[in-house]
Formats: sequence, structure tokens, C-alpha cells
Amino acid sequence: MNILVANLGSTSFKYRLFRFNGEQAVAVAKGGGERVTDYGRAIDACLAELEAGGHLRSGEKLDAVGFKTVFGGSLTGCVDADASVEQALLATADLAPAHNPPYAEGIRRFREKLPGVRLVALFETAFYQWLPEHAHRYAVPESWYQVGVRRYGFHGASHKFATERAAELLDRPEVAAITRSLYQSGPRVVAGAPLRIISCHLGGSSSVTATCDGIAVGTSMGLSPQSGLPQNNRVGDLDSAAIPYVHRKLGLPLAEIERQLCQESGLLALSGVGNDVRDIRAAAKAGNRRAEVALETFVHSIRHWIGAFWFEMGGCDALVFTGGIGENDVYVRESVCAGLSRIGLIIDCRRNDVSPVETDLTCCDSATRVFIIPANEELVVARETRRHLLATTPATA
Repeated sequence: MNILVANLGSTSFKYRLFRFNGEQAVAVAKGGGERVTDYGRAIDACLAELEAGGHLRSGEKLDAVGFKTVFGGSLTGCVDADASVEQALLATADLAPAHNPPYAEGIRRFREKLPGVRLVALFETAFYQWLPEHAHRYAVPESWYQVGVRRYGFHGASHKFATERAAELLDRPEVAAITRSLYQSGPRVVAGAPLRIISCHLGGSSSVTATCDGIAVGTSMGLSPQSGLPQNNRVGDLDSAAIPYVHRKLGLPLAEIERQLCQESGLLALSGVGNDVRDIRAAAKAGNRRAEVALETFVHSIRHWIGAFWFEMGGCDALVFTGGIGENDVYVRESVCAGLSRIGLIIDCRRNDVSPVETDLTCCDSATRVFIIPANEELVVARETRRHLLATTPATA
């Protein structure tokens, strides 16, 4: 089975082709580019590259294209990427303006280019379908809740993979199996001590998720991807009173306030030098105080959410770092883990100073394990796309 995973951004298109032999998946090709202005041409180039590279052998075809769709409101899970998915993406684009329109356009273009190929959408919110009610509710009027104002959670594919892999590293295969088959089988009761994992997806967009026995029980992200930790150029959490206050004090219309919160805030606004942590770090090392504050604020927010989930679950068996910053930034990992020896987390600074490969960073006497687990969201999308196809394709006689 050949499954193409398409990752679409506001100006980017990247792809990865997986070939399955049973349940085993191998990535056989990848490509794409930035500064995309025409998704039709980008998709044509993708298909041409796959053919020219011999990645689809003679007589083979694509069985499906999987999409890591971000937000569809009440529509979630792993579903056929049909017209209803496009409509849901566009209807909620005001809450995910950088993600939803490109995915709606990409799905439509793939349908035009490959009319006989199944298209499947795995929503980032799917991992949070089973959040306890108290973990997804806001204290807003019931009418607000009824129209969808609640905590949804994002980066689901990344946190799902990190949770599954951490369970394997902790020799808890039963929890890994629950996480792996979650969208097909749903939550299941596990015998013995609960497995409590806190995963930190840190990158251009960042979030922290808590899982117990493979099921998400808390997330730092809320109604939209603009929430939670300070993002690269998005605000993260903010007191709602700030919006009418700025409207009165600065005379900014709502649309301009929203634009600034989504495009000119986050680490960009804090540092004054850019939204890339590497550039901010360089400025901080050169003595730029705003850059130092940006890093300190970022770390503080990560620790805040880890602490909240640690207390909520009554402990933490593993803390996971994933994503571009989580895998590569020695300073962030060390700062997040600093001073936690009294609650049983002790990292080995020599192990922390490593390349982004799967690593256990803890000393032998640390009660809580700390892992670097490289992100593999595309593999999750490919697996779930395959399972969806097998579950929904009628058997032939």
C-alpha cells in the first residue's frame, strides 16, 4: 500500500511517500518547497518527482493521500477528506487562518489531480477527543459552549507519537498499543500503576500535553492554535480583557488587534529580533535583554504547564521533548528541567548536549525519565490513513 502524506502551510508544500508491507511503513520519498503560490503546480511537481524517481514502480499507484488537517470545529478524528471537510476547514478558518485555507485548497486540488485516489484527513484535534469535561471547558456562558467555545488541543499527531514511543521506552507495551490504536478502539482500562507522560512539542508552534495510560487528559492549547505557550509570532495565552483595553487605549479596530496577536506577537514581539529561537539565543548571548526575557518567558510557560499537569496527575513517569526546539535546543531543555531534583527529575547535562536523536537524558537515580523523541507526525498520518482505508473499504469477493 502506498500512502502520500501532504503537509500544507500558508506558503509551503511538503510531502512524504510511505510504502506499507503489512503494518510496517517505510518512507521511500520526500520533497516539496517553500514560497508556494500555486498548489496545483506544486502537486503536479510532486507527482512528477515521484514518477521520475521511480518511487511508484510499474503498475503501482497511490492508494491514498493523507492530510494533517488542523481544525474542523466539531468535526474531528480520521475521516474521508470530502467536501464536508473542506467546508468545515473554511467555516473555522477564522480560528486557524494560517492552516485551514491551505488545507482546504490542497484537498480540492488533489481531488482534481487524482480523482480515483482516496483522500483522508487526520485532524490535529483527534488526540483530544477524550479529554475529561473539566479539562476542555471554559467558564463561559452555556450558549458560548454550545457554539464551540472550548479547549480543543492541537499538535495531536506529534503528541500521539511521542506518547506511544515513550511507553515503549518505558517497557509499557500495553499502553503503547492503546495509543497506537486509539482512533479505532478508543480508551481502554490498563491494569497496574498508571503511566503518566508529559510531552512538550516545541517548535515554531509549541504545546504541552499530559497523558495517562496513553489518553490525553490535559493540553496547553485551547480554542485555537493561537493559545497556550508563546508561539513564534502568535501571542499564546492572554487575559481576554486585554482586547477591549487595547481597543480603547490605542484605538485599534478588532481586525487589527487580531492581526497583531496572530502575526506580530509571541517570541517575535518579546525579543524584538525575530521569531527563531536560534536568532533570539544569539542576541541573548550578545547581551540583548529583550531576547533574554523572551527565552525566560518561553521556559517559564513550559514549566508552568508541566507543573500543572504533574500536580494534576500526581506525578510524572516521563517528560518528553520533541519538535524542532525540543529536539535541538540544549538550553531550553536544561532550563526547563533545572532545580527539579527534589521531585525526582535529574538530567545528565552531558547527555543533554547531544544531537537530535532518540535519547534518555536522565541520570540513573532519576525517578522521572526525560526523553528526546524526534517528531514523526507524517508516520502517524500515514498509519491512520491506512487504518481508515482498511476499516472503510468494502471487502471484495
